[in-house]
Order: sequence, then C-alpha cells, then structure tokens
Amino acid sequence: MIADLNDSVEGFRILVGTEVDIRADGKLDYPDQILSQCDVVVASVHSGYNQREMTKRIILAMESEHVNVIGHPTGRKIGEREPYDVDMERVLEAAARTDTAMEINSHPSRLDLNDRWSKRAKEMGVKLAINTDAHSTCGLLAIEYGIKTARRGWLEKKDVLNALSLEDLMKHLNKG
Repeated sequence: MIADLNDSVEGFRILVGTEVDIRADGKLDYPDQILSQCDVVVASVHSGYNQREMTKRIILAMESEHVNVIGHPTGRKIGEREPYDVDMERVLEAAARTDTAMEINSHPSRLDLNDRWSKRAKEMGVKLAINTDAHSTCGLLAIEYGIKTARRGWLEKKDVLNALSLEDLMKHLNKG
C-alpha cells in the first residue's frame, strides 16, 4: 500500500519505519526480515533501566545494520526517572563509527538528548533526529521543544536528519 502511494504521488514519499526495543542483551525485538523492509529503524531501551551494562547494550544495538537512530538515548524522564547509567561519550563514539543518529526526543517529559549532548554529537560528526514521541496529533506540537534543544546545541539543518532533503536523507539511511 505504501509503495503504491509512493508510486502514484509525484514529489511525495512515505517512509516505512518502526521503533524497536533494545533487549537486555543488546539484540532487537524484531527479526531482521522485518527490519530489512523498513526505511528507518529507531532502536530504544524501554525496560531494564538499572542494567549495569547499559552502554554496551546500546552500542550492540547500533551494530545492527538496520538501526538508523537511537531513541531517547539517556532514558531520562524529567521529574520521574534519572538518566540511565550510560557512558554517552562511548555511545557517541560508536554512533560516529556506525553512522547511527541520536534522537532529540521533544516530549516535554524527556528532552533527551539535551543540548549539551546534542552539541557533543555534532562535534563528533553524529547526526541527530528530532522526534516528538507523539501518541496523538496534538503531541506533534512538541516539535518546538526539540527544535529549541537543537538550537541550544548549536545544530544546523545539515546536522538534523529530518531537516535534510529527501535525497540526502535517503543517502544517510543507505536507501538512496
């Protein structure tokens, strides 16, 4: 259905994407045969927050050929949960090596990555993706918080996946 729409509407492209869970062992919760059908895969930790080897877990997920973005990389929820015990410097080094983007989650309870880590990601050549974490259309309005975070981190359009041209985005996703 999506392929049919993409073929029938000129100048418009719908991407197939999913968010997958990073399991405790660093593996993803969807099989490769499903992930290979996606244009973009966001991998995120959703459980096991106190795991001692969180850095290794996230880096292992980035080793997957299918992962394009790490979602809410520090796991913080403002007023609810502190960030994971994760070595962000090592995560960003791995992101640069694997060409994996980091998410700036715009949801007001997350704002994750923050401006400081976003700036550091840029310095290391890591792209970022601004996402609202919306679960309804009203949630899309939170994009302004992600944009403000990106600006505080001195990001420019060229640093943000979803500000790139379609052609440049698809090249980055290794689909173009």
